Amino acid sequence: MAGGWSRDGAENEQMEASIQEELERMKLRRAPVGESLMDCAECGEEIPEKRRVALPGVKFCVDCAAERQGRDVRQSSYNRRGSKDSQLK
Repeated sequence: MAGGWSRDGAENEQMEASIQEELERMKLRRAPVGESLMDCAECGEEIPEKRRVALPGVKFCVDCAAERQGRDVRQSSYNRRGSKDSQLK
């Protein structure tokens, strides 16, 4: 699709490179830095050692981190295995 002086596939390579650069920038912005806290900054619960080692600079326990990201790690309150009718009640 590239025309003129560019070689075939040059546009795709440029798009792929742009995507990879943006992914790297996003990873750097999300990565916690510094020393990990022993206790969660929000709820005060102890942060497990494995989490502190896996994520250097972590400040929140799993539950609080998920809550801050808008995800719910707890079980939902309705029956997923039941029929659709039972879920609509």
